[in-house]
Amino acid sequence: MKIAVFGNTYRKETLEQVKILFRVLKERNIFVAVEKSFYDFMTEELCFNPDVDEIIGESNVVFDLALSIGGDGTFLKTASFIGDKNIPILGINTGRLGFLADISGDEIEPTIDEILQSRYSIEKRSVLQLCIHQKESETYGYALNEIAVSKQDSSSMITIHTKIDDVFLNDYQSDGLIVSTPTGSTAYSMSVGGPLVLPQSKNLIISAVAPHSLNVRPLVLPDDVQIELSVESRSSCFLISLDGRSAVMDKHTKLFIKKAPFHICVLKREGHTFFNTLRTKLMWGADKRNSSV
Repeated sequence: MKIAVFGNTYRKETLEQVKILFRVLKERNIFVAVEKSFYDFMTEELCFNPDVDEIIGESNVVFDLALSIGGDGTFLKTASFIGDKNIPILGINTGRLGFLADISGDEIEPTIDEILQSRYSIEKRSVLQLCIHQKESETYGYALNEIAVSKQDSSSMITIHTKIDDVFLNDYQSDGLIVSTPTGSTAYSMSVGGPLVLPQSKNLIISAVAPHSLNVRPLVLPDDVQIELSVESRSSCFLISLDGRSAVMDKHTKLFIKKAPFHICVLKREGHTFFNTLRTKLMWGADKRNSSV
């Protein structure tokens, strides 16, 4: 088995989990490839020189499994690197909440053993595709969680004219608008009051950021539609963000969002379900009150 490792490149406190991961991989005689920026971070910032078989560049990305060690942001970067290559990704959490990276540090060794015994499942997660007005037939980028439109300055709100399959939906007057996949329902969309959606659902979610009207609510759509957005702003630009990767767009740019023609494959341990993750990460049913008070 050939495993590629991607990792967080700014949190030095992850060193112990990183050491455990590489020890386990080498003890199991697994071919280990490491993404270059993460390898440089380990050797230069963590002063750790792991025994690896290959350094991954932009072109050599042929392997059986990708391991992402960090938080959900690291997982999203890994997914962006993998793209449409259909390589399963396992997320090891050294961050905070972690819905995508849901394997804890103390689960690394048993998880690797289960993978070697083929005791796991693969979930196919839908991806968003963004095209822009000037080159509608060409893709600007992809996002596993969400594509967000927001104002560039900190003063006046923007108006986002929205169509679904060429049918007018609404003019959202707000600080921004989020188009999310089911996977992204637990990310930015959730923070603005969007619904939680099962990752296997065939839906897209539209959620406004700080809407001017209290009547505006998140909307769940089938994932076979095309969403068209155009922005009206007092400034000449607005921001577009794909899973946190941001760029400035001219206000005359039209955006076309739809489901991408490929999936991201997420590896899950046996018995790890979305419901378990919700209960654990969101502490459903937990009572932190001191009973003596």
